[in-house]
Amino acid sequence: MLNTPNLLTLFRILLVPLLVVVLLTEFEGKEFVGLAVFLLAALTDFLDGYIARRHNKVTRLGQLLDPAADKILTSAAFISLVELGVAPAWMVVAIIAREFAVSALRSFAAAEGVVIPAGVWGKAKTVVQIVAISLLIIYERLGELERLAPLSLWLALLISLYSGLDYFVRFGRLVLRGERPPAGS
Repeated sequence: MLNTPNLLTLFRILLVPLLVVVLLTEFEGKEFVGLAVFLLAALTDFLDGYIARRHNKVTRLGQLLDPAADKILTSAAFISLVELGVAPAWMVVAIIAREFAVSALRSFAAAEGVVIPAGVWGKAKTVVQIVAISLLIIYERLGELERLAPLSLWLALLISLYSGLDYFVRFGRLVLRGERPPAGS
């Protein structure tokens, strides 16, 4: 159960309180320390999945814990950015609501014996959210490039909502009818 991928996932969860403290505490260079902590946590997301698949260490615990760790990390980061005044609360609520909605769909599907794999839009959403959070963390240090941060948040919002809609369109009817998704969905 506590193999390397699962330990990386637990490490990601343990980085979340450190990230929040760093982001919400005033000290010189906090933006860069916060960015480093966030990117380290995001890297563990990539590594745990890669190691689990590559070395055949996929576990039920990992399948449940990994998406939860992702949502804990991004939610905590986005909420901290609202507190810092660099992300509008309504946008963050919409992004987090999408995460809960897709999680609920996946949980219901799992109870019905249907696995909903991550789609290309879900993966794009993750990448764009990581970029947006990273840029918002260092927003005040971007200088001439500061406009990239709010634009990346808008892109994260739009892709998040689109990917959520995509999950419900592709799988909602199948799950509700008890059908199996087509191969490669």
